[in-house]
Amino acid sequence: MAELDLQELSTQLDSTNSRDRLLALVALKDVAAEDAVPLIRKVLDDDNLQVRGMAVFALGLKPTDECLELLLELLMDDDYSIRAAAAGALGYLQDVRALEPLVRIFYEDTDWLVRFSAAVSLGNLRDSRAREALMSGLDSDEVIMHQAAIAALGEVGAIEGLDKILVSFQAREWLVRQR
Repeated sequence: MAELDLQELSTQLDSTNSRDRLLALVALKDVAAEDAVPLIRKVLDDDNLQVRGMAVFALGLKPTDECLELLLELLMDDDYSIRAAAAGALGYLQDVRALEPLVRIFYEDTDWLVRFSAAVSLGNLRDSRAREALMSGLDSDEVIMHQAAIAALGEVGAIEGLDKILVSFQAREWLVRQR
């Protein structure tokens, strides 16, 4: 992308109009990671939660060491939606260095959306070390967690969990049976 276009996107990210900032973030999808990440950083602390969430998600699409570090920090954010977006974005990075932090928030976070995002990302990492945590998700009382655990276990190839997964064919919720 031309320098002028990057400058235009930078200006758009400074706009007082949240729509402009969102559109600029969308436009960054075609920009190389090394050019996009400094621009994304401009709105990581945006007052508008939608802009902030989109910026966090955008980091997951730009695989750099800086993005990994930023997303790991964002797992500690006060807002659960930002923590969930960071957990989800870590799965897109597909960097196994995120495994332990994702397992930790899978077990420790109090919000189901954050735990759900962590489970999905653990599946995206396709690392067999996530099996134990994901198996524990099968015992969750939250249907959505049960679904995420089944899908993620399939992604990591947890054949030893098949007996426990087969019990899900008897679940009351059709979405669990379908998964």
